[in-house]
Amino acid sequence: MDHIVTVQDAVTAFADFMEPSDAELDAIELEMPVILAGVELLDAQIITMDRTPTELDTRRIRRARRRLLAALANQATDARGGAA
Repeated sequence: MDHIVTVQDAVTAFADFMEPSDAELDAIELEMPVILAGVELLDAQIITMDRTPTELDTRRIRRARRRLLAALANQATDARGGAA
């Protein structure tokens, strides 16, 4: 017989006192444009999974891809401390 154990440790491992630090929140803030651009690209790609992409779909994917690349380039520039 298998016993069901509680998951108390797993649940309380993320208690209120374990909130993200200011540095972690700043890192998330810096990555947010890349995350949002990636989600936009995935959304555009998911739309076309079960059908033949239309010209509008192709443009949407291309635009989302450019936004993701731009966000990644901006993030790399910011990480280097400004313009090279």
